[in-house]
Amino acid sequence: MIGRLKGILLEKKAPDLLLDVNGVGYELLAPMSTFYQLPPVGQGVILFTHLVVREDAHQLFAFLEEHERALFRALIKVTGIGPKVALAILSGVPADEFVRFVQTNDVNALTKIPGIGKKTAERLVLDMRDRLAAWQATPVLGVPALQKAAGSHQLSEDAETALIALGYKPQDAAKMVIRVLKDKPGIERSEEIIRLALRAMV
Repeated sequence: MIGRLKGILLEKKAPDLLLDVNGVGYELLAPMSTFYQLPPVGQGVILFTHLVVREDAHQLFAFLEEHERALFRALIKVTGIGPKVALAILSGVPADEFVRFVQTNDVNALTKIPGIGKKTAERLVLDMRDRLAAWQATPVLGVPALQKAAGSHQLSEDAETALIALGYKPQDAAKMVIRVLKDKPGIERSEEIIRLALRAMV
């Protein structure tokens, strides 16, 4: 099991990362909560990882915070929750907020996350309430300054691609991005567009 990687960030295009570890390039999938805190491309970073082995692929998921990896691992133990849905959950709401939804039986809030229907939301509340009973809230970290993307069209494209990868339909992703850019026309980072689009859905 690969549990931790330290290397140079070569590429980041949500939800995909490419990390150079001593000359070996690791392809990783990361939730938006991790993307918001990543350093610029070319800088070093340490990531906690979880390897998912399937018949057709080996997928490595990456997290900046160890408690988020722990939540990811708890989520994929729930019937009907695979790695892709778990990634969408961690991208759609902060870990502490998700825990609050579970602890307060807020099924309606959970169903606004892509891939989560009412039955799945009810199962999440039932299966995870006891597991998360001792969850300690973590301090909210600021979003670091990121390099500007080239042009608003590229920003929109990158944001839409990330939202589709997180489980939204292409037409819905496009509408979400348009709505954010209409409300906040001065946005200069695709990560910020994604964050606002996801927050508007919860």
